[in-house]
Amino acid sequence: MTDSWANFGADLHLDLSAGRGRRAGLVEALREAARSGRLAPGTRLPSSRSLAVDLGMARNTVADAYAELVAEGWLTARQGSGTRVAERARPRPGKAAGAAPVRRPERRGPSYSLVPGTPDLSGFPRAAWLAAARRALTHAPNDAFGYGRDARGRVELREALAEYLARVRGVYADPERIVLCAGFVQGLKLMSGVLRARRVREVAVEGYGLNVHRDVLAAAGLRMRPLPVDGAGARTQDLAGAEPAGAVLLTPAHQFPTGAALTPARRAAAVDWARRTGGLILEDDYDGEFRYDRQQIGALQGLDPDRVVYLGTASKALAPGLRMGWLVLPPGLVEEVLTVKGRAEWTSSALDQLTLAEFIRSGAYDRHVQGMRQRYFRRREALVAAVGARVTAVSGISAGLHAVLDLPAGTEGPLVQAAAWHSLSLTGLSYYRHPEADMPPRDALVVGYGTPPDSAWGATLAALAATLP
Repeated sequence: MTDSWANFGADLHLDLSAGRGRRAGLVEALREAARSGRLAPGTRLPSSRSLAVDLGMARNTVADAYAELVAEGWLTARQGSGTRVAERARPRPGKAAGAAPVRRPERRGPSYSLVPGTPDLSGFPRAAWLAAARRALTHAPNDAFGYGRDARGRVELREALAEYLARVRGVYADPERIVLCAGFVQGLKLMSGVLRARRVREVAVEGYGLNVHRDVLAAAGLRMRPLPVDGAGARTQDLAGAEPAGAVLLTPAHQFPTGAALTPARRAAAVDWARRTGGLILEDDYDGEFRYDRQQIGALQGLDPDRVVYLGTASKALAPGLRMGWLVLPPGLVEEVLTVKGRAEWTSSALDQLTLAEFIRSGAYDRHVQGMRQRYFRRREALVAAVGARVTAVSGISAGLHAVLDLPAGTEGPLVQAAAWHSLSLTGLSYYRHPEADMPPRDALVVGYGTPPDSAWGATLAALAATLP
């Protein structure tokens, strides 16, 4: 008999070799399934009658096979309990002669982390999200369960985002000009493809920024020209001498990682450059909703929606695991982005999009952001109170999920190493510096106070205080 399947409540493949008798073949197939773990200990086997029907065998053949395996200890048979796979002790691996004693694996990684870039994941609004998901699923149209033919994403979320971004961030957002994506990095990849198709060869970037963003631009074959960054943000006035650049990537509301806000004069300089040269401004508004000392600054896109590509994400306000981001595009750029992305939406779950749309429309998104804003503000205040007197300065505006602790010259590297001794993961400002940036050296720590969960915040802050001199 060739390979066959038996229905054990779930299908199980049994290798019944043709070269053996039916009974012997069944015994060996069941023995191998139990030995390999495909039949887990305690699994109840079908009755001899039903298995015989499944395999096309005589009932006595199956009963004899069961009896042999019971005698060998592979199966157990009890009245009223049926035939089950026997519980067997797992053999311990033997120690070869001369082998080194087995050691427990050492604990890897720090106990505490203040690396920026992640919100407090324990604050994710599980109950409110679940309620929104239930409502979204209840009212979801049938086509939401299809392949997603519109590469811009679900219209329900695009409409909700257009209203929210206009109200909260001052963005001019037509739902038809919003394209959903799987986070900022994918949005930047799409724009890099558009720039490459436009034969752009150079993009201006901030002198401090994320390596992953620079890697995306480099992978598209785009050269980068770093703009110096100071307390007023990126020196956008230097764009006037960067005529070959076809675009500039900025974090205007809260420069990452220095924490500066782009001043009105420098905002105007960037827009003037874009209008005069036909270049594009790529605005990364990664944490623009979190401002603590004053009303949040509106998005740069509001100054010129025709020259600014607004890139937003739910990664900081909710969680990066949602893989949810969006581009608000100038009118003539939508088709170019869709050409790069493709004509179908393959990257973001339609049900997650509908849930986020419901989450926004119900007001749950606003309530969650307001609650997290208060939590992060308290943490920033606690951070400044605990270590402010032990560093040169706490620089950057009171906003976002991280702060910059300025240090005496030459102390950044030793302090990052000292933090490791206290089982604390820290990042120095130099880690984010573009290697070709024309800026004076600066020693500082970039402290992600949004990263630890509430349960670990006190101990993490204490580890930081123990690290500083």
